[in-house]
Amino acid sequence: MSSLANLAPEFTDEELTALALAADPDQPLASDAAPFIAGEGTFEGPLPAWYMPRPVIRAHKAWHTPVVLTIVASLALITGLGLCITYGTLVVA
Repeated sequence: MSSLANLAPEFTDEELTALALAADPDQPLASDAAPFIAGEGTFEGPLPAWYMPRPVIRAHKAWHTPVVLTIVASLALITGLGLCITYGTLVVA
């Protein structure tokens, strides 16, 4: 069953598609037009939450940052010395 069926059970997907294709995109919106809101449907700025959700802050372990910085610094040092480690073997570039 389509998610559109939950919103408008009196229409089939084919009927909704035909209505959408027949609509005039240049026609102004009706004064009583309501936005499509799925789920919570809260607006947090110019876009609704279902379209572009708020970013989630991810907690990371304290050891992640030093490990990543060590790897990046190692690769920068290898490249700066004129060496290449692209295929896993350290060679002169």
